[in-house]
Amino acid sequence: MKKVIIGIHGLGNKPPKYLLKKWWKDAIKEGFNNKGIHPQLPEFELVYWADILYEKPLNKWEKDTNSPYYLEEPYKKSSKKHIIKDHSYQQDLMDFISTQMNKIFLNEDNSLNYSFISDFILRNFFKDLEIYYTEVCKDEYDVSCKAKHLIRRRIIDVINKYKGYEILIIAHSMGSIIAFDVLSFLLADTKIHTLVTIGSPLGLPVVISKIASEYKMNPQANHYMASPPGVTNHWFNLADIQDKVALNYQLNDDFNSNSHGVTPIDFLIENDYEIDQHKNAHKSFGYLRAPEMSEILDGFIHKKKKNLADKVVGKLEQLVEDIKVQAEIVKDRLNIE
Repeated sequence: MKKVIIGIHGLGNKPPKYLLKKWWKDAIKEGFNNKGIHPQLPEFELVYWADILYEKPLNKWEKDTNSPYYLEEPYKKSSKKHIIKDHSYQQDLMDFISTQMNKIFLNEDNSLNYSFISDFILRNFFKDLEIYYTEVCKDEYDVSCKAKHLIRRRIIDVINKYKGYEILIIAHSMGSIIAFDVLSFLLADTKIHTLVTIGSPLGLPVVISKIASEYKMNPQANHYMASPPGVTNHWFNLADIQDKVALNYQLNDDFNSNSHGVTPIDFLIENDYEIDQHKNAHKSFGYLRAPEMSEILDGFIHKKKKNLADKVVGKLEQLVEDIKVQAEIVKDRLNIE
């Protein structure tokens, strides 16, 4: 059976789709090279939804650091070897904080105890998430009101495009919330081989409460927190202990197994993304090239040796894609100049 990897990006404005897609693939391939494994990537599709919330993408050629389109964190290969650090003390502290947060903010039915505090958090720290969760629309033509439905539609269309494939989804940050919603409430019967969430805020009380409220509004859905029903083999959750968005990294405590026996398997990993000596433990590129991610993807990709014809076709496909990327880069540079 053919295989496909579907990526879903996270919070904030992004570079153009063609470039972000290339960088996701580059980061994945970098991880493979670091591990000394060289499987050929299957079909790769990036669900790009930043253009729904932002008028123009970030531009890698923009030099004005004050411009809203200045790209601060492009893809850059890691300059360091992977080092396993001891974060046991910090892990114990974060586990305690996460447990206390749930006790304080969540009632027994997972509704919010102090909704005004959560609204403040959304409004000031997760602006895109606030737009996504907008429920009351004063103007039906307001993009922020339609955002939730438009973003979900993008994901639905891409997943439906690959019916008949074995599907692995990599969902970063807010993308993991959107993926969970789509797979739980809109495509519950669609089979997904593997779900991988990276830097996910799914364990935050405000997000848990939103999911719980959606369960109540969907009479056909299970009325308890569980892995999406169509995920048949694995749900892997990767988080860096220093990733503030994935503050409650242990999703296994929050989501029950589905009918296939799939429950989140949590991995604490080292996100090594760094630019100009500034570390960002939430950056997608660091997660995508982590050795744990490489092992997950290697396990999903068919390991049968390729014959010569397959290798030639693969090289030609890569050449065509590189030409397309170079054409887009030239277009970008002409536009900025």
